[in-house]
Order: sequence, then C-alpha cells, then structure tokens
Amino acid sequence: MLHDRLLVEPETDAAERQSTAGLVIPATAVGSKRLAWATVVAKGEHVRQVDVGDRVLYDPEERAEVDLAGRDYVLLRERDVHGVAESDEADGSTGLYL
Repeated sequence: MLHDRLLVEPETDAAERQSTAGLVIPATAVGSKRLAWATVVAKGEHVRQVDVGDRVLYDPEERAEVDLAGRDYVLLRERDVHGVAESDEADGSTGLYL
C-alpha cells in the first residue's frame, strides 16, 4: 500500500441478528446502514493512527472495492476512517477510539 491508504476487509452481516434483549431481527427488517466495520489487512507507510488487524468504522458509500484472489476488499484513505476499535491485550476488552 502506498502513502495514507488502507486495505480493509469488510465484515459480512449474518442473515439474522439478535438484539441485546434476545429478540431475533430478520434480515428483511434491517434498514440501510450508514457506517460499516472492517478489518485492516494492509496499510501504507504514512498511516499513523491505524495498525494491521484493527477494526475500523468507515462509510460504505465512499469506497473503492478491490477483488484480490477472489476476496473482496475496500481501499480507503486514513482520513476516511471514522473510528478505530483496538483490543486491550490486558483484559481482552475492546475500546472505541473516535
């Protein structure tokens, strides 16, 4: 990757989700999402805030899709990332940094 570019693998949604209260939400009831999560698989040399393996929050409307070896990836600039979820290795919890 060059400059401030990130190559991310978007997370795929399951057909059905379950709410925190235990209710099953069918796939037909899900509205359009504004932001989506992805995992960083490669980064350019000028990327400062994000590391490979981090989960990032990005706008799926503003993206460039890439197909590499039959897998779909998204190419982003670092400034297009809205948030980073980094895992804390001490207790395994996740913190969200916006």
